[in-house]
Amino acid sequence: MTQTPAKASYDVVIVGGAMYGSSVAWFLTDNPDFDGSILVVERDPTYEFTSTAHTNSCMRQQFSREINIRVSQFAADFVKNFRAYMGGDDRVPHLRLQSYGYMYLADNAAFAATLKEGQELQAACGAGTKHMMPDEIAAAYPFYNLDDIVAANHNLLDEGYFDGNTLFDWWRRSARERGVEYLTNEVVAMNTNASGTRVESVVLKSGEVISCGTVVNASGPRAVLTSRMAGIEIPVEPRKRYTFIFEAEQPLDRDLPLTIDPSGVHMRTDGTYYLAGCPPDDDPAVDYDDFMQDHSIWENKAWPAIATRIPQFEAIKLRNSWAGHYAYNTFDQNAILGPHSKVENFIFVNGFSGHGFQQSPAMGRGTAELITHGEYRTLDLSPFGYDRIERGERFVEKAVI
Repeated sequence: MTQTPAKASYDVVIVGGAMYGSSVAWFLTDNPDFDGSILVVERDPTYEFTSTAHTNSCMRQQFSREINIRVSQFAADFVKNFRAYMGGDDRVPHLRLQSYGYMYLADNAAFAATLKEGQELQAACGAGTKHMMPDEIAAAYPFYNLDDIVAANHNLLDEGYFDGNTLFDWWRRSARERGVEYLTNEVVAMNTNASGTRVESVVLKSGEVISCGTVVNASGPRAVLTSRMAGIEIPVEPRKRYTFIFEAEQPLDRDLPLTIDPSGVHMRTDGTYYLAGCPPDDDPAVDYDDFMQDHSIWENKAWPAIATRIPQFEAIKLRNSWAGHYAYNTFDQNAILGPHSKVENFIFVNGFSGHGFQQSPAMGRGTAELITHGEYRTLDLSPFGYDRIERGERFVEKAVI
């Protein structure tokens, strides 16, 4: 049911109330120098079809760029000290980071060299990544078929998965308790000043025109629909990603790291079950409301890859599956963050391309700093700025899944 706003003007209007809208909102309330009003406009308060609802909540430090490593290191600290970051509130649960690690498997010398280079950078940043030869992999995880594998990277320190939806729920709940207004409605238009350098107001589906100091685009896969209201194009589109939950007739005798198979299929322990995922081989943009599953992907791609890599998984039973959307940055598969080059009060928090949950603490904090102080004060997130797209300079990250 559409709601109407309490006021006609807000200091910050956030378009989208899922993980990133709530992260930015909460970190603004947690910044002692911010005392403005915040409106979060969310078109679907059930969040049923958001990327947030379909997340696998994974976290890794195995990136090839230092800033991506630092972003994930803050996320790991935030998750492990969640209650403390949330002000010591006794109602806030302690979150556990299940540090099974990522196991990147290389089946050729070129990728093995890339892994080795990445491991050296990650180790220099304090990550626990180890570069492993096939005999070392077999000693630690004897269930793998390693006939075609030449090397791997693995990290058991602050890398694995966590309960991301609890993080999101508490950011949203705490933000509301601190005075953030969440509105079930939809932004359908924006009005700019005569020179086109500022968004002066947003128009709601219910007809209200709301004045704003800053607009934050936290619209997930729908990001370009929001940016176009301000006359801005961004290279973000919805791409379908598949997740499968399966049961093994013969479970493994130890935890399965999140294994990145050369086939493009990944798999990991998920409680008493196992989780696997992959993109389709043909990976076009899809309609915003298209969550239809292609069951042939399990039969023809995921299951064969799983059974080949782990022969013990020859007999498995699919228990659940779903399709979700990546907010896919077609330019370089990395976040688009910060202000537009011309529309100066239009802030991007977009295009995370599957890295969104693990990057949400650092990106939300940084965006709150930018809105409050006009600059990043903890991590320098400027490499993710929109200006790189205008310059045609890709932010190259070799470790993209």
